[in-house]
Amino acid sequence: MSTSTPVNTNGTKASNAAKPSKAGAVADWADSRLGLATAMKKNLRKVFPDHWSFMLGEIALWSFVVLLLTGTFLTLWYRPSMGETVYHGSFQQLNGLEMSEAYSSTLNISFDVRAGLLMRQMHHWAAMLFIAGMMVHLLRVYFTGAFRKPRELNWVIGCLLLLLGTLEGFTGYSLPDDLLSGTGIRAADGFIKSMPVVGTYISFFLFGGEFPGDSIIPRLYTVHVLLIPGVLLGLIAAHMLLLVYHKHTQWPGPGRTNENVVGYPMLPVYAAKAGGFFFIVFGVTALLGGFLSINPIWRYGPYNPSEVTAGSQPDWYMGWPDGLLRIMPGWESNFWGVTIGWNVLVPIIIMPGVMFTILLMLPFIESWITGDKRDHHLLQRPRNAPTRTALMVALMTFYGISWMAGGNDIIAIVFHLSINSITYFNRVAVFLGPIIAFIITRRWCISLQRHDNETLLHGYETGVIMRDASGGYTEKHLPLPVADQYTLTARDRDEIYQIESATDENGVQAPGTRKERLRASLSSWWYRNNQQKPTRAELEAAHHHAADEAAHDAPLVGQRADGHQFDGRHGTEGDDLAHHKD
Repeated sequence: MSTSTPVNTNGTKASNAAKPSKAGAVADWADSRLGLATAMKKNLRKVFPDHWSFMLGEIALWSFVVLLLTGTFLTLWYRPSMGETVYHGSFQQLNGLEMSEAYSSTLNISFDVRAGLLMRQMHHWAAMLFIAGMMVHLLRVYFTGAFRKPRELNWVIGCLLLLLGTLEGFTGYSLPDDLLSGTGIRAADGFIKSMPVVGTYISFFLFGGEFPGDSIIPRLYTVHVLLIPGVLLGLIAAHMLLLVYHKHTQWPGPGRTNENVVGYPMLPVYAAKAGGFFFIVFGVTALLGGFLSINPIWRYGPYNPSEVTAGSQPDWYMGWPDGLLRIMPGWESNFWGVTIGWNVLVPIIIMPGVMFTILLMLPFIESWITGDKRDHHLLQRPRNAPTRTALMVALMTFYGISWMAGGNDIIAIVFHLSINSITYFNRVAVFLGPIIAFIITRRWCISLQRHDNETLLHGYETGVIMRDASGGYTEKHLPLPVADQYTLTARDRDEIYQIESATDENGVQAPGTRKERLRASLSSWWYRNNQQKPTRAELEAAHHHAADEAAHDAPLVGQRADGHQFDGRHGTEGDDLAHHKD
């Protein structure tokens, strides 16, 4: 309110403008009945830290918004029916061909609805970005330790979002009812039937009879546009509310502690940045949809149960179970008249469940092993948690090799290799690869920790060689900037879990001793060989050493180079190096 505006007050209430604006009057009316002002003021001024890695989750969020917008457009013309019709549309190559109403309406959207093909392709690209954004965001959260207490529940919600997003992608991929998506549904029917005893009953229920039935497309449509999006919206809302409630994690640095948040308020700074980023995501998705063709259903033709698309493959995020399916040996077993096809059951039904369970339990497993029950609001550099980082890299390697196996036919064709050799290689690599990746990553992180400690204690190497009066050569070291030193030392020392006592005062073994011994052993293995940050005494000794080195180099300073002109970390303003002579 302007200070020049006349006000009326009775001394007990806040001053109000004599002639308030219409917007102000509406806001005052709403606040007097809903009491939103206090809550809104607090939350709209909530501070969020600023770092590029925090934008990865926003890519997933805004991609989901694009999915909602484009999906709403598509539902206006799509007909979720498997009823037979004859196509009479703009695409002449399929004109007069019998097909389902679902496929016919998809062709109509692509060729006869204004901007229909753009919306279809934007929708598909946004789905790709949504899954990819969630995966990369999940990796960022895990590598930086942002999942630790009190955010374990938010990690669980994020994993559920990834699972539901994958299922949502599969249901949407199946809706056009073209030959490629129909082949995917045919494969899904086989996967379901691989489940012992109950598989055939589940398949009969889903398809409304024997495959393909006449109910699967309408049912997938209901799941795709109503059920899963509703659950996703609820989980995203819960995810964001917990983010606000717990406050956002931040990278360590000067002035940043476990008790505060350093950054920008929601309004106007963060809201403006987030809004601008939405338009960037929307624009990139529009460019992808406008210039890069994806899922050209008119090239595949309508689905026919007697036909299969050659070289058919699922969307990329379903590639890893498909790869496991391709490299799994053809094992079968018979028990009491029931045939179990392990070659389908293990890679498609069991392994996705195992991988998802491992992903879901990672925060709780680490918390139990380390015994760390503290609240954490400062992020960790991945190198400062070597075992955690190596564990995720091992899982990524398993995922990557499985995903690569899903394209074994393409790899064989492009590189002129034997598909059998590729399959045998992947069968071995899927077991050995994660182990090798774990060992290398862990040692790499420990080496980086050791390098950080050396830099803290002895300064960084400037690359400038000094020669003293006696003819000796030394490399000039300079201390790190204070902000960098703070960042490297703003981490806790690792504490290995110890058993207090394995027996009671009477010498009787305490209950749960075996579990506690296992926990202590795992804790020792978890932190084994980790490099702890230097102690205060070590830092003081290093500073004394640096002072002695500076005194040793003092006579040389100002001769040809005093050790900072070429290190890229300090300015050279006012430097008269050019006037020095040999």
